[in-house]
This record gives sequence, structure tokens and C-alpha cells, in this order.
Amino acid sequence: MIAYDLTCDNAHRFEVWFRSSDDYTGQLERALLMCPHCGSETVRKAPMAPAVPTKGNSRSAGTPPQKLLEKSEGGKLPEKIKSAMIALAKAQAETIKDSTWVGKNFAQQSREMHYGEREDALIHGRASKEEVQGLVEEGVGIAPLLVPVVPPEEAN
Repeated sequence: MIAYDLTCDNAHRFEVWFRSSDDYTGQLERALLMCPHCGSETVRKAPMAPAVPTKGNSRSAGTPPQKLLEKSEGGKLPEKIKSAMIALAKAQAETIKDSTWVGKNFAQQSREMHYGEREDALIHGRASKEEVQGLVEEGVGIAPLLVPVVPPEEAN
């Protein structure tokens, strides 16, 4: 996993985790990235401080390989924020454990359930900004996932 600080054309800065730098590039090229603050799809990498790992022999056994929840500026997140982020990730994982990944078919399947063309089910997947706007305008009940999800076909 790799964390990038991104910024949008409205100068909002946010952190996103990716499986690899190629995953970031692919999502950027497919216009899957958007600012969580304003919804802008014009995002780019923000300047970041380099992550310099400690020497392998100086790390204690309980230390994670990377300082998982540190700001790119080098300062640690307050413990309350760190705990809240961990709780959020756990709550989301619990919420979607019985949900089916439908990938790019999310908008279509959500719409079909809304109009009674298919049986209701818990699903999660990908949708473009335009697809999401269309679903919302039609009154289809959807909600964004706050923590990135790795599609099953891309998981190790």
C-alpha cells in the first residue's frame, strides 16, 4: 500500500491509499479520483515529504512496517483522530462484509433494485460522478464508502 497526498483545483488537500503507484495512475486515467470535500475530479499529487524507513535492525518487533497513520509533513496524527480512522475502517468493513462487489455495474444494479427490476441486495462497487449524480436525482438510496476498497480481482 502507498499513501499519496492529493490536491484538487480548489486547493483541498486529502490523503488517499493505493495498492501501488500504477494503481494511482490507472485510477487517475479512468477518472475515478475526486475530491472528498468538493467533488472536483481535477486532482493531482500534492508535494509530500519523503517516507524514509528506519533501518531494519532498529525497528522493534511491534512496530508496523510504515508509520501507518502519519501526516506527510512528518507529524503524528492525534490519538483521537487515529482511533476514529481505525474505528471508521472497521465499521465500514463490518458493514460491507455481507455486501457483494459489483464493480462498474453499481449504478445499473442500484437503479434496477430501485425500480423493482431485481431483488434488493447489499452491493458496493464503482460509479462515475455523473452516474452518482443521476442516481441521486432519481432518488436511488446510495452512500459513498469513506475508506477505499480494493476490488476482489485486484486483491493479493
